[in-house]
Amino acid sequence: MEIYLMQHGQAFSEEADPERSLTPEGEDQILTSARALVKMGILFDLVVSSPKKRALQTARLTAGTLNYPLDGIKVTETLNPTALPVEAIGFLKAYEDKTRVLLAGHLPSLGEIASELLTEGPRVFIHFEMGGLCRIDVDFPRGEPGELKWSLLPEHLRLIAG
Repeated sequence: MEIYLMQHGQAFSEEADPERSLTPEGEDQILTSARALVKMGILFDLVVSSPKKRALQTARLTAGTLNYPLDGIKVTETLNPTALPVEAIGFLKAYEDKTRVLLAGHLPSLGEIASELLTEGPRVFIHFEMGGLCRIDVDFPRGEPGELKWSLLPEHLRLIAG
């Protein structure tokens, strides 16, 4: 399974918007990242999101750009910012038949999920930025550590999107 982890785009502060919606800049970040995915020829079998508004908006903008059905987005508390990574991985194991899966979420959980997928030992750190994306390939039935294929920052995705 190819797992793509995307941090939500820039969001309003809690004081400005208690739901923490994406700012116009955040929407642009995500749309640019999604256009880069189109150019890279990446389509998803499954899109999964945290229930928080900024992550849902990220998932919906990305899915819409890639012609993924919006009603097919799975929402799970296991992608909330402080959720345990083993919970998210357990959630994913129910979808072992999927080839390419997008997880739209938050820090610190995305970093912890990446670490859990990549190593059974000490924690590894993957740098995430809003609108950035990384790909980790895993083979759940074998249970071996995954392989980091790439990690792209928003400026890389912007270049790819053209």
